[in-house]
Amino acid sequence: MDLSDAIAAIHEQLPELGERIAERIRADVPAYADESLIPFDSLRRSCTANADLVLRHLRRSGAPDPGPARETGRIRAEQGMPLADILHAYRIGFEFLWSEILTQARTPHTTVPDAQLVDRSAEIWHLFGLYAEAVAAAHRETTAELAVQRGARRSALVEALFSGVITDRITLWDAARELGLPERGPYSVVAAAASSPGEEPLSGVETSLRQAHLPSAWRLLPDQQIGLIAVATPEAEATGLRILRRAGARVGVSPRFSSLRDTPQALRFARLALAGLPDGSPGVARFDDNPLAMLVAAAPVEAAHLMNVVLKPVLDLPGLERTRLLGTLEHWFDAGGSAATTAERLYVHPNTVRYRLRRVEELTGRSLSDPHTVADLRAALLATRSPATARSPDTDQATSTE
Repeated sequence: MDLSDAIAAIHEQLPELGERIAERIRADVPAYADESLIPFDSLRRSCTANADLVLRHLRRSGAPDPGPARETGRIRAEQGMPLADILHAYRIGFEFLWSEILTQARTPHTTVPDAQLVDRSAEIWHLFGLYAEAVAAAHRETTAELAVQRGARRSALVEALFSGVITDRITLWDAARELGLPERGPYSVVAAAASSPGEEPLSGVETSLRQAHLPSAWRLLPDQQIGLIAVATPEAEATGLRILRRAGARVGVSPRFSSLRDTPQALRFARLALAGLPDGSPGVARFDDNPLAMLVAAAPVEAAHLMNVVLKPVLDLPGLERTRLLGTLEHWFDAGGSAATTAERLYVHPNTVRYRLRRVEELTGRSLSDPHTVADLRAALLATRSPATARSPDTDQATSTE
């Protein structure tokens, strides 16, 4: 008997053969044992179709058809099956099929020359290589397409949260689940400044946060990278801040909030915190750390007017003296009003600090011992540091007299 007769005999058992191959794969590859992931009927149909394809090719020769193999790769990618497990299953299927052919070829009524078996063995493993390559190519293509679709869907959901398009509770919960976020807060919103359009100032941040068990969702805008982070505890928030600081970017962080419905307002707070950072300086600013600076950033035109009213005589000084007085005043505020601590930080004598502070009082007509005027000076000083204020019309007016 020729080997083609043995192959034909096996081909007649095709439905049963496909089921047996499916059972072997399910027994030997754990990933295929999950009925919810790959129903047995789907696996059986795939095994039957591929066995039919191989047997027809062995009987007729001609160019192999990788179509069913590509279809298998596509379907398994959609089902979330890892490529390594698919290729393992393919090898099991080919080994099972070749074992059946050998058994049929060596029955008492069949005498197939060894030379034919050797030739067909090489042919069937050549087919395995072709089909495995087709499976892998289709799996990679489909996986890439699905990743793009998931990325687009995820980006759209994040944008909907930040823009306030989603407002009802059920839809918010659905969005949270799809984004991998808890349904309830607390959360924080992050806004990081990009140095050029399309650049991620917090590259890899989502992975770093995930490794720290902090779920997050991100959106890249032309000038900013914005994100929503679940911070269940103060310790979790502190961990998130450490991760953000490692990036060396300019980052603003909102206060914590409990409902996703408040995400748009939290984004505004995060952007105000970002605007409150000194221009060009990297760092992480929390809205709650300096509320006065946030108010200055929230109203740049009004803050610029305040700066002009309170500090104009100082701002009108020549550059070096102006910088010296403003810097001393800023260090004095940071030192809690201590001239001695300010002197240590500036490497000058305390009397030098006191002289400069008196000079500010003389120029502005405001006493640093009066809490009301101190508040005015602090707000005006913060306005000089704010890039948002620096762009306002009143600022140009205030500095045009230099």
